[in-house]
Amino acid sequence: MEEKTFRNYDAPDVSVAVKEHYRKMRKNQTYDYVQRMHKKYLTFDKPMDLWEAMTHLNSLIDVSDPDLDLPNVQHLIQSAEAIRADNRPDWMQLTGLIHDLGKIMFMWGSDADGTSQAEQWGMVGDVFVVGCKLPSSCVYPEFNELNPDMKDERYNTTTGIYEEGCGLDNLELAWGHDEYLYQVLNNHKENTLPDEAMVMIRYHSFYPWHSGGSYKELTNEKDKEYLEIIKDFNKYDLYTKSQKIYDLEDVREYYQPIAEKYLGKGPIYW
Repeated sequence: MEEKTFRNYDAPDVSVAVKEHYRKMRKNQTYDYVQRMHKKYLTFDKPMDLWEAMTHLNSLIDVSDPDLDLPNVQHLIQSAEAIRADNRPDWMQLTGLIHDLGKIMFMWGSDADGTSQAEQWGMVGDVFVVGCKLPSSCVYPEFNELNPDMKDERYNTTTGIYEEGCGLDNLELAWGHDEYLYQVLNNHKENTLPDEAMVMIRYHSFYPWHSGGSYKELTNEKDKEYLEIIKDFNKYDLYTKSQKIYDLEDVREYYQPIAEKYLGKGPIYW
């Protein structure tokens, strides 16, 4: 596929489910909802081996993705193998392999939260900042007006509840697999992944910022470095998608020592 064929949400073959996913996401992902999800899911009390978590993603197809309808673990291996083929550092290869692993949330999620196989609007898709005005760079911007926060004067201005130039790390983003995995790894005492890897994990779905150019009022100098990191990672996240099928066990022998190097040998607490 050529790059221009990816993320075409207006293409005739984009499923109704993709558009409906974004409608629900925009309607339900409010500032208060995000606070509730942090409290509910950031408990770090569910130990699970990395490879078991990877295996569970064989059961999940990301409904928000207009480009790929394979189990999510295939996308992870495709990303990692492309990074490996380019001889990028081992930590970046591992980051490619695990960057969507926060979607494991569906194992203990619920339809009501949008964190289940059936209802994924609280788990996958492009994220945006909650607590300030939704930008037109969001996918299907016509759904922005459905968000209750856009009728709340605390949240419907360009900066909303934030100070100008506060930086990405001080913003609250829509709840999803990025923030979940970031927080899980941040809590994981054996995690020695470099800061660049954590940036890739936390912000790779933040398309209105890294691809749409929005939120300039809120970003700072540090975020310029973040942007370069994300753009570098993005070509492996997005442009490696294909119908090629891998067997997780076939690549595990190569990636397991790297995973143990940066994440240890014990379970991760989700």
